[in-house]
Amino acid sequence: MYRQATHAQTLTFQRSPALLKGEEIQTAFAFDLDGTITRAELLPMIASELGLEAEMRLLTELTMAGVIPFEDSFRLRFAILRSAGIDRIRSIVSQVEFDPDIEAFIRENVERCFVVTGNLDLWVQPLMERLKCQFYTSTAITDAEGRITGLDTVMRKNVAGLELKERFDRLVSIGDGFNDIPIFDVADIGIAFAGLHSAPDALISVSNYVALDGKSLCRLLNTL
Repeated sequence: MYRQATHAQTLTFQRSPALLKGEEIQTAFAFDLDGTITRAELLPMIASELGLEAEMRLLTELTMAGVIPFEDSFRLRFAILRSAGIDRIRSIVSQVEFDPDIEAFIRENVERCFVVTGNLDLWVQPLMERLKCQFYTSTAITDAEGRITGLDTVMRKNVAGLELKERFDRLVSIGDGFNDIPIFDVADIGIAFAGLHSAPDALISVSNYVALDGKSLCRLLNTL
């Protein structure tokens, strides 16, 4: 099920030029990846396979709670995992399950659906190939042999959101963690997702809706 956030009744949205002309509004849907589309958090999943589960779980929990800024946390998690080869990490990532309802919605609306994730592009390549929609990710620096040598950019979700708003009349953002707040701040509609774990209060406070599972989320998306 989903519910409207208690503050949502007070929000107003600017009417788009398309609506004023009587045209259909073009809506973009920006999905977080970990714990929203996927049924597991990717970095803890990778760390578990590499014997680093305790360290990664702690960093992930502190990041989700907003104790450590996402960029600082990601750089720490990257440093922990960079010793593992790309092929091994991709093999682990390729095994993750998607929420079937969210996956189906994305496939049916692939031109309007986007994944905005802080994960590294080279790590999530198998998921990009499975979903076939556009991803906004952090990016890596590689050497001549394709090995990761460092971070190029760390994804700032509000930047991706602003880019999508230039391309579409309206932006709907769906996420489950503290690091989704920047894109919720620029989105027209924010939906906190609590399918894998409870969404933090700080995210709910800037959301218009809260969805408790993939099925109810997609029912809501189909009404927007």
